[in-house]
Amino acid sequence: MPNRSETRVITPQVLRDWALPVPTGGKEHRGTVLVVGGSRFTPGAVLLAGVAALRAGAGVLQLAAAESTAAALSIQVPEALVVGLPETPDGAVAGDPGELLGGLVGKADVVAVGPGLNDIDQTRTLLHLLLDAAGPQTALVLDAYALGALSHEPDLLVGSGRPVVLTPNLTEARHLLGREPDADLDADARELATRYDAVVSLYGHIATPEGDCWREESGDAGLGTSGSGDVRSGLLAGLISRGAGPAQAACWAAWAHAVSGQRLVPRYGRIGFLARELLDEIPHTLATV
Repeated sequence: MPNRSETRVITPQVLRDWALPVPTGGKEHRGTVLVVGGSRFTPGAVLLAGVAALRAGAGVLQLAAAESTAAALSIQVPEALVVGLPETPDGAVAGDPGELLGGLVGKADVVAVGPGLNDIDQTRTLLHLLLDAAGPQTALVLDAYALGALSHEPDLLVGSGRPVVLTPNLTEARHLLGREPDADLDADARELATRYDAVVSLYGHIATPEGDCWREESGDAGLGTSGSGDVRSGLLAGLISRGAGPAQAACWAAWAHAVSGQRLVPRYGRIGFLARELLDEIPHTLATV
């Protein structure tokens, strides 16, 4: 672990010294990830996050998305249980999705919320429902509109004691901070971690509420592509599901996300690969540490 005044660069050696758990037994020993998101127009975000969770080692995957997309998702991801959620007339996931989702949340080990959601008010209502249904040790990974919802209620998770990871991009960080991010993203990540009482993974800058900080330095421009953040949040959720702690999962996910992109460069160039092409690289990238 780094000194709390120090930011430690994430390297393969750092990760080897902080090895991921290797569960034994059946799929139940690798945990259940539930991904909640996906409006009528953005179901692919849930698909990317969910498959990334499986590639990272999750044992059971469940997807909850707008009901108009559920049949297509169940065909695209046959490994997952897929649940359709009620929609607003505009195609957003409704904030009161009924009892079925609450039951799934209560049994999940990790709930990833946000990929593909597109209505801030509905997301705020949905986030409260998820928190009410989740067990005290259910881990949360918040991304995209879930982070926007959290920015309106910064004390929502403070003191909860549950494992939480926030995965903002720079726009989402601006909402969470209430200002533009500084050039020093290490400091911004620390500020967010303290303010929201959660582990924060901000563009490869990871911080904990206790002041620990790491930086992933091998990410490249190619990761700035549509859907890449959904892959990263799902990868992180999958690592927590298999037994990693929130900070450990955030560090490993940042590194594996970046290096999976590097592995695609010889085939597609620095900026030519797609987010879905990262998915197949994840298992090999993790195995090479």
